[in-house]
Amino acid sequence: MIWNLLRRIVLTAVLVPLGVAGARKLSDTVERRRGPNNRASRLLRQGADTAQTLFGRKKKRRFGFR
Repeated sequence: MIWNLLRRIVLTAVLVPLGVAGARKLSDTVERRRGPNNRASRLLRQGADTAQTLFGRKKKRRFGFR
C-alpha cells in the first residue's frame, strides 16, 4: 500500500514538470507561427504557470510577507 502511494508521488513529481515544459514549448511554437497575440498560446502559458505553482517549485519572493 505504501508502495502505491510512493509510486504515485514519484510519477507526479516527474510527469507534471515534463508536462509543464511541453506546454511552454508548444506555446512558444504557436506564438512563432501565429504571432504573439494568440489566445491559445496565452492559455497554454497560463496553464503552465498554474501547474508549476501548484505542483512544482514555488516562486521565490523577495520579501517574506507578500
